[in-house]
Amino acid sequence: MLKKTILLLLACWASLFAKAQTVEEIIAQAQQLEKQMKENESLEKYKEALQVSPGHVLAFTQASLLAGREGARLKDKAAKQEYFNNAKIYAYEALKVEPENAEANYAMAVAWARIGQISGAKEKVAAAKEVKKYADLALKFKPDYGEAWHLVGKWNFDLYNLGSIEKAAAKVLFGGVPPGTMEDAIAAYEKCLKLKPSFILNYLDLALAYRQNNQETQAMEVLNKGVRMRPIYQDDPGYKAEMKKLLDAMQ
Repeated sequence: MLKKTILLLLACWASLFAKAQTVEEIIAQAQQLEKQMKENESLEKYKEALQVSPGHVLAFTQASLLAGREGARLKDKAAKQEYFNNAKIYAYEALKVEPENAEANYAMAVAWARIGQISGAKEKVAAAKEVKKYADLALKFKPDYGEAWHLVGKWNFDLYNLGSIEKAAAKVLFGGVPPGTMEDAIAAYEKCLKLKPSFILNYLDLALAYRQNNQETQAMEVLNKGVRMRPIYQDDPGYKAEMKKLLDAMQ
C-alpha cells in the first residue's frame, strides 16, 4: 500500500512539474533528444508540448516527421498505418495554423509518401499526387529547402519506376501516369546535395538513381562521400550500412 502511495505521489509530482514547464523548455528537451537519436522519446516530448500549447506549429511538424520515421521502422502494417495516419493528422493541424509554413507542407508531403509506400496500386498513385502538391508548396515558401528537393527527387524516381499495375491504376484514375523522369529525379537529388549536404539519405537515393541511369562513376563518388558522413538521424547508420554494401558490390 505504501509503495502504491509513493508511486501515486511521484506521478502527481511529475504531472505538476510538466505543467510548470514552459513549451519552450519542453521543445528544447525534445530537440536535445532528437540530437541524441532518441526519436521515440523526442516524439513523446513534442506531444507533451502540444498538451501545454495546442496549436504549436513546430511541435506539430516535428511530431509528424518523427511519427513517420517511427512507423517506418515497424514491421506490422497496421501499426505502420496508425503512425502514418497520425503523421498526416499532425501535419494537417500544423497547416490549419500556418498554411504557408514550408516545414508543415513538407511534413504533409512526407506523410503522404509514407502512406503511399504501404498502399495498394490506386491508393499509391493517388498519394503520389498529394506528395507532389505539398512538396511543391514547401518549395514555393522555401525554395532552398534541401529535404523538400530530396522528396521531389524521390517522387520522380518512384514514378519513373512504377510497375504495370500502378500504371494501369494511374490510367484509370488520372488518364495516365503523372510525369516523373530519371533526369528530374537526379537533378532534384543533386540540388538537395548542394543545399543540405548533411542529409545522408539523399546520398543513398542519388547513388541508386545514378546507378540505374548507368552513371556508375558518379554513383561510386556519392557513395564514398555518404559513408563518411556523420549520422544525424536515428536511421542514418542504417543508410550508411546500405551505402557500404552497395559500394562493396560495385567495386
